[in-house]
Amino acid sequence: MKKTASLYWICQIFGWFSYGLTIIFFAYMLEKKLNLAFYPRILINIISGIIMTHLLRKSMTKLSLRPPTPSQQWWKIVLLILLFSVFFSIATSSLIEIFRLFDTDREGPKNITNHFSFSISNIISNWDSQRVYKRFIFSLILDTPIFLVWISIYVLWHYIEFTNSEEVNKVRLETIIKELELKTIKSQINPHFIFNALNSIRALVDEDPKRARQAITELSNILRSSIQVDKVEITTLEKELDIVKDYLALEYIRFADRLIVEYEIEPKTIENQLPPMMLQTLVENAIKHGLSKQPGDCLIRIISKFEQDKLVLMVQNTGLLKPSERDGFGLQSTRERLNLLYHGQALFEIFQSLPNQVTAKLAIPISIPKK
Repeated sequence: MKKTASLYWICQIFGWFSYGLTIIFFAYMLEKKLNLAFYPRILINIISGIIMTHLLRKSMTKLSLRPPTPSQQWWKIVLLILLFSVFFSIATSSLIEIFRLFDTDREGPKNITNHFSFSISNIISNWDSQRVYKRFIFSLILDTPIFLVWISIYVLWHYIEFTNSEEVNKVRLETIIKELELKTIKSQINPHFIFNALNSIRALVDEDPKRARQAITELSNILRSSIQVDKVEITTLEKELDIVKDYLALEYIRFADRLIVEYEIEPKTIENQLPPMMLQTLVENAIKHGLSKQPGDCLIRIISKFEQDKLVLMVQNTGLLKPSERDGFGLQSTRERLNLLYHGQALFEIFQSLPNQVTAKLAIPISIPKK
């Protein structure tokens, strides 16, 4: 951030002083001998230009017009350019009049300090509104293109920066998804998981063949979703819940009555889009750090609701949150994916919500597929 700010100010100062030197060069080439008031006028233009363009940049940021700007918002940028061009012309014209830096004759004054000997009474008595108005119009016509050049460079810079950033984010996202895929497959197709799932199914073959067949289907669904996680960029909450239900159904066979599952799902939320395996990761984390590491019953509660312009998903589990459990691979990858996919507009946190309850909360922008 500091490096970017320093580069911005270097470009600002260098750009405006280059503009001033260019004006001096061409003025000298055309007139050879310049009035001594000419140089302070150029300095006023440079300082006013730096201030006005910086305020223009601040205004664009505050009005969310920083590039890349939506096409329907460009009229606001044009209006800002005109507005700040007027401010710039008023400021420079007024300062030139206040400091009496106008051309009194072609030779110029003998001593430039005479121009800075002023008082309020002198300013009022010597103020020439017609002269100020003419200089204002002259400045507005000649200096407005400078603001157009400045905004063109500013917009071009940010478009290049945005494009490069998007390319980097795309590569990072692909890498994270690949890592997530491999880690998910590894965590689900590891000997312990297969052993536990198959043992649970084998125990059901004789006593409940129908449930055994259903469990095989659930296991198949989980493995299929794990393998295809990199092939699907987005899914719906409804599909994610189906996979989560299959996963919890298999865990229920293993843990029997110790596992208690509750769903608080607002019907309107099931069509909302979200990245695949996002909810699954939170549920797995709740099982791993809740049910597997403590005796007695464990309540897993899955909540989905809309809050303002966000879809909020919460997975709550019985247990205590340890500091080391805040930064596991699944949670780290969740944070990275959210940051890359939603550009900082998503929220993810895990915290001790009650003395014996841990909550993982996910909030993402509402995105319902068009029908």
